[in-house]
Amino acid sequence: MNALSSPVVLSTETPGCSRPGARRRFAGKGQRALGVLLLAGILSAAHGASSDTQFLRLPVKEYRDKMKGGWIGQIAGVSWGAPTEFKWQDKIIPADQMPAWRPSMINDAFGQDDLYVEMTFLRSLEEYGIDVSIRQAGIDFANSGYPLWCANNAGRTNLRRGVAPPDSGHPQFNKCPNDIDYQIEADYSGLIAPGMPQVAIDLGERFGRLMNYGDGVYAGQFMGALYAAAFFESDPVKLARTALAAIPAQSQYAEMVRDMIAWYQADPNDWEKAWRLCQKKYREDPEYQKASNGGIDCKINGAYVLMGLLFGQRDLDQTILISCRSGMDSDCNPSSSAGVLFATIGFAKLPARFNTGLDEMREFSHTAYNFPRLLDVCEKLARQFLVRYGGRIEKDGAGEDVFVIPVRAPKPSALELSWAPGPIANSRFTPEEMAKITASNTPKRAIEAVEKLFPGWKLTDCGPDMDPGLRAEWQGRKNVVATHPLDRETGCKLKRTVDVPAGGKTRLHLVVGHDPQGDFDLIVRAAGAELLRKAVSPATCTQGHWLVQDVDLSRFAGQKVEIELINQPSGWAYEAAYWAEIAVKDL
Repeated sequence: MNALSSPVVLSTETPGCSRPGARRRFAGKGQRALGVLLLAGILSAAHGASSDTQFLRLPVKEYRDKMKGGWIGQIAGVSWGAPTEFKWQDKIIPADQMPAWRPSMINDAFGQDDLYVEMTFLRSLEEYGIDVSIRQAGIDFANSGYPLWCANNAGRTNLRRGVAPPDSGHPQFNKCPNDIDYQIEADYSGLIAPGMPQVAIDLGERFGRLMNYGDGVYAGQFMGALYAAAFFESDPVKLARTALAAIPAQSQYAEMVRDMIAWYQADPNDWEKAWRLCQKKYREDPEYQKASNGGIDCKINGAYVLMGLLFGQRDLDQTILISCRSGMDSDCNPSSSAGVLFATIGFAKLPARFNTGLDEMREFSHTAYNFPRLLDVCEKLARQFLVRYGGRIEKDGAGEDVFVIPVRAPKPSALELSWAPGPIANSRFTPEEMAKITASNTPKRAIEAVEKLFPGWKLTDCGPDMDPGLRAEWQGRKNVVATHPLDRETGCKLKRTVDVPAGGKTRLHLVVGHDPQGDFDLIVRAAGAELLRKAVSPATCTQGHWLVQDVDLSRFAGQKVEIELINQPSGWAYEAAYWAEIAVKDL
C-alpha cells in the first residue's frame, strides 16, 4: 500500500521567491517522494544549503487523517498489549497466551501513561508556544499528578526537589537515564512534524531531557522521526533508515537499529530468530547493559518496536502481536509500532475493528484533551512548526489548505554516553520557579496521615512505593503511619521543631516497625547532629516487627531544636517504615 492517496507534489524554488517555481509530479507517491526528500536534504547539507530549496506538499486533510491514524494506532497497541505488560521478561510470549483483540478494547487506553504523559508536553507547547523553554516544560511536568515509574519518576522527583533540566535527566541525579520513558512518549513530536524530523530532534532536547540522557533521549528522537517520515513513506525498512539519520550514528541505539534492519533482511520470515539474536547481544552482553535498568532499557524495547514494524510487514495485527509477544514492556512497544504503521495508512483506511467505537468525548486521564481536542491541538502545532521551520501553507485548486514542507537533512544531537556522562549543567530552579511547582513528591494521603496521628510533625521526601499513609491496624497495633524512602539515596523525613524543657531530662520515644520482608535504617537528628543510626530489622526488633527506642534530648535543655526522623533505605527492598508512636517525654 502506498503512503499517499494522492500524488505528492515536490517543488523546487529559488530562495526568496514568493510563489512555487517549476514543479514535478511523482507517480511513485510516498516511497519515491521520500527518496527524493532524503537525497535533497543530504545534498543540501553537503553544499551548505546553497542550492534551491525543495519542498514536499501534503494536503492538510490528509495530514489530519494520518495523524489521527497515528493516535489510534497508539491506543490500539497499548490496549491490546496491556494485560501482558512485563509479565514475560527475556522470553517470548506464547501465541496461545495472547489476548484476542475486541473492538471494545479501543476505549481501554484513556488511563495509560504512554498517552497522558506526552499530552502534558503538548499542553506546554499549546499554553506557552512552540518556543516554550525547557525550564517551563520542567515546571509543567513537575506539576503533573499522574503516577509515574522509572526514569519519568526519577526525573519528576528531581524537578520537584529543585533540580532543573537538563540535570533532572543527567546520570548524576537520575539512575535510570537509558530507560524507555521518553521513547514511549515521543510519538507526539513526529505527529506534529510531518516530514520534519528536525522538529522531533529539537523537541527531544527540550522534553526528553526532563527524564532521560544519551540513548534514552535518542530513543525518543528516533521514534519521533519515524512518525515524521510516516506521512510520506510506507516501507518499514525505509522508515527505519530515515529515522536513523536523526540520531548519532555512534550511539548504541543506532547500532541496535542497524542490527534490526540487517537481521530482518537476512531472514524476513523468522522474527523469533531475530529475537534470539537481539537477546544475545542486547540483553546478555554486558557491553550493552551499561547504564541499563534491566528490562526497561530503551534499546531492547526499541528493538521490539522495530521487530513488529519490520517483521509484521505492514499487517496491522501481526505488527502489534510481534511487538507484544517479544515481551518486556509489551504494551508500550506495540503502541509505538502500531502508531507508526497506522499513520502510514491513515484513519479512514483502517478496518472497522480499529477505527470505530472510540468514546471521543471522554478525556484522557490527567489531561485537558478528549480525542477531537487532541487532534485539533496537533494540527494547530503542526501549522506553527511548519512555518517556524521554513515551510508555509497554501491553497489548492479547491481552496483547501496544503502544507508545503521544506526538505532538510536532520542534524542529530551530540553523542552522549550514559555510562560516561559529560558534566552537569548545575541547573537549579530559582525560588520564583519553585513557587510555581505546587505538586509534592510526598503522597497527599501520607501527609494527611501524619497530620492526623502526629500533629506538628511534617512529612517530606516520602516516595509512593508500598502505599504510604494510614494503617488502621498493622502487626497488632492500631493507627499506624506507613512511609517509604523517596529513592535509593533519599530517606523519608519526619520533622518537627521542639521546645526542650530547661532544667530537666527529656527523651524522644519512638515505636517504629519494619516490613516482614525488609528493613531500613532509622536515623535521628537534632539541630543537625546525628543522635542515632540503627537498623530496624529482625535482629533489632524485640517485639515482633517493632523497635522501641528512646533517644536522650537532655543536651538541648532550654533550646528550640529541629528533630528529624529519617526512614533511610539500606538495600532497596521493602523499605517501608511503620510509625506507631512518636512522643517527647520526661526521662
